[in-house]
Amino acid sequence: MADRRPIDSWLTDMDGVLIHEGVPIPGADAFLKKLRDSGKPFLVLTNNSIYTARDLQARLNRMGLSVPVENIWTSALATAKFLEDQRPGGSAYVIGEAGLTTALHDAGYILTDTDPDFVILGETRTYSFEAMTKAVRLINNGARFIATNPDETGPSPEGVLPATGSVAALITAATGKKPYFVGKPNPLMMRAGLNAIGAHSESSAMIGDRLDTDVLAGLEAGMVTFLVRTGLTTDADIEKYPYRPSKVVDSIADLVDLV
Repeated sequence: MADRRPIDSWLTDMDGVLIHEGVPIPGADAFLKKLRDSGKPFLVLTNNSIYTARDLQARLNRMGLSVPVENIWTSALATAKFLEDQRPGGSAYVIGEAGLTTALHDAGYILTDTDPDFVILGETRTYSFEAMTKAVRLINNGARFIATNPDETGPSPEGVLPATGSVAALITAATGKKPYFVGKPNPLMMRAGLNAIGAHSESSAMIGDRLDTDVLAGLEAGMVTFLVRTGLTTDADIEKYPYRPSKVVDSIADLVDLV
């Protein structure tokens, strides 16, 4: 880190870094306030595609965390941006919630189950067998398979939930077609986010609680990476991976003075 340029912009994961099971993590409010006051470019990222950026802004605000809507970047927004660049004005059959469908509508996409260009799988709490069957048949008929993120499980107060990656594996097993995952750890999501705020990877940092998504995405995008211990990763987990973050800290509170 000593050989790198000073950190001029920050990207941070949301769940496990700023909040945990609907409760702000101590230091998150101070960190966000320091970012806002500094004027440095920053983004709060999430692989969750259920909510729109406005939904997430309201959710964070209710917890006492103030984040401008333009500083929130979701896998749904990254997916819509990717598709807008790849095939402008295309069509898609979507399994997902408002965060994904709104982003695709805003990108000029037509949502249809009749000969779509893409089948797009996102996060939802109501995966249906009927929708998955339709996705399988459309992919078998030539639709390209896209998924917002590869997370196999997600957190909830009751315990882990199956997430997009698990359902994608089911569809892959039925079709023989693997999806293109847009969200973390794909550095595409990070680079698109950096472009959105006019930042550069060599002077940016990524904060996360997962090595396999947050840290890996930051590393592959060329950023300084910080792993916090307030989420899913333990010190024992760190030793299992062939790569390491730039630094491991207890929580977001330890990074306030670096802004």
